[in-house]
Amino acid sequence: MRVHEGSLDGTGLRVALVASRFNEVVVEKLVAGALDCLRRHGVAEDDLELAWVPGSWEMPVVVKRLADGGRFDAVVALGAVVRGQTAHFDYVAGQAAAAGKVAVDTGVPVTFGVLTTETFEQAVDRAGGKLGNKGWEAALAAIETARLLSDLK
Repeated sequence: MRVHEGSLDGTGLRVALVASRFNEVVVEKLVAGALDCLRRHGVAEDDLELAWVPGSWEMPVVVKRLADGGRFDAVVALGAVVRGQTAHFDYVAGQAAAAGKVAVDTGVPVTFGVLTTETFEQAVDRAGGKLGNKGWEAALAAIETARLLSDLK
């Protein structure tokens, strides 16, 4: 039996990050974690791009543009949607998750580092707080998935 696994070597990969300005104090930490991960795993500075969008709602269209362009091996979506007292959370979180469909449509890995939490404190805990940094985790998944897809060609 042949087993396929993606390596964690980002050397030569071109990676785009799409980050939401809404809840920016949290998202900046996700971005910092993702960039740290990518750099530590060999992705060159010249192979990194960051696009800021107003909010997580706007994320899918920008993710699609970056994935369609053929310039990137992976796209990392980063944001924070915190539940409020209205249904707005459900719409925004659902729309942000639609970025994942871009991966299926384009064949370019899109990883989901968008926090969907009940409280702001939970978001902080997942953006470099006591529960780690989900930006780092999304970036690592982007490297591994891009390498796996390359291995499966």
